[in-house]
Amino acid sequence: MQAAKSLQKLMRDLTTGKEGKIILAFTIPMLIGNVFQQLYNIVDSIIIGRYLGNEALAAVGASFPLIFTLISMIIGVATGTTIIIAQYYGAKNIDKVQHAIETMYLFIFAASALLTVVGNLFSTAIFRLIDLPEEVIPEAVAYFNIYALGFVFFFGFQGTSAILRGLGDSKTPLYFLIVATLINIVLDLLFVVTFGWGIEGVAFATIISQAGAFFSIIFYLNRYHQVLRFKMFGLRFDKGIFIKSLKIGLPTGFQQTFVAVGMLALYKVVNMFGTSVIAAYSVAMRLDSFASLPAMNFSAALSSFVGQNIGANKPERVRSGMIATLRMTTTISIAVTILAWLFAEPIMQVFTTDQAVVEAGKEYLYIVSSFYILFSAMFVMNGLLRGAGDTLIPMFITLFGLWIIRIPASYILAEHFGPKGIWWGIPIAWAIGAGFSYLYYLTGRWKTKSVIKTVDRSS
Repeated sequence: MQAAKSLQKLMRDLTTGKEGKIILAFTIPMLIGNVFQQLYNIVDSIIIGRYLGNEALAAVGASFPLIFTLISMIIGVATGTTIIIAQYYGAKNIDKVQHAIETMYLFIFAASALLTVVGNLFSTAIFRLIDLPEEVIPEAVAYFNIYALGFVFFFGFQGTSAILRGLGDSKTPLYFLIVATLINIVLDLLFVVTFGWGIEGVAFATIISQAGAFFSIIFYLNRYHQVLRFKMFGLRFDKGIFIKSLKIGLPTGFQQTFVAVGMLALYKVVNMFGTSVIAAYSVAMRLDSFASLPAMNFSAALSSFVGQNIGANKPERVRSGMIATLRMTTTISIAVTILAWLFAEPIMQVFTTDQAVVEAGKEYLYIVSSFYILFSAMFVMNGLLRGAGDTLIPMFITLFGLWIIRIPASYILAEHFGPKGIWWGIPIAWAIGAGFSYLYYLTGRWKTKSVIKTVDRSS
């Protein structure tokens, strides 16, 4: 009983209190959790680079755009559901919250099974399509095909975490994610260094840690949570909620899918410069993902904040929340940029002793890190729009920045400046995306996209 009461206290009402303080408190657990999640990705890369070599490092790096491509649409639809959950919870409609939760679980489990089959069937063909060097393909396929077997656990844990964030609880997923990260690191060392299982050992370590995180959080919630409980049988599929989830989530899903396909297209350019540049890009992307975590987590927190406040009919808090979030992310972005400039080379040397890889990765970090402030501004604005239920325009802005600006610019600049040209395409796209997102925010059209209004009219 005491555990249940403690757990309910973690479900945060974001519709009252000082906006900046609430968003910061809500963000910190998510940020810590994602730091740990990225930490085991980085440890993976260190172990692979040190014990398995550049080809294995390139293989794992090339696998992630394919993984991202396959999971993006599912994550988008799930995001639509969590926005609905946040708005229903803000309106205190707990019955609808429960329907949305069960609908989301049914969807993500069916989708994960389909993606596992599709991924294993076509992974080799996709790696050849993006011109991955032939000597890297066998390890890339081996890693990916094993990793894909764990999609059901990945979606299960990520879906449960997203639901809890919609309910205002960003702390509970953190505890389980920390344990999963530590387990993954230990298993990496055991399987790769001690048992000598190679790149397959890295994939098995990830599956086991994700499965442990999912089953343990479900057991905990079933025992102590009063709203979120998972049952294997008897889940209800609410067609109306699912359709609303599609309307909100599909634009995000399409956006992330095309972003992922864009990453594959960029790998096609990177692959032209050989294994050393591929390995450097793989490491730099991991570090870049780590550095972008504050902006991404503040964006997610702002989405939940906006969703609950719109559901509670408190739109005046939205602008204050956005301004407070921009101030915090700008400060953090400047600090991260300074750190990246000061320590780019020693950080790259942690992953590999190959100086060619170190130099290429250092060049990437110098260029890209200088513009993190633009990345943060873009994500914050898009987080506000998504929380309001307006996901279509952010999709178009992102796709424009990627496919009309970043990819063509990277191709053209790479012809004249080599790998450095690819790196410059990234901040150019961020600048365009941040500018268009802010201009759309100023129109105020996002204020008309509330899901709750639609629900109220139909009820």
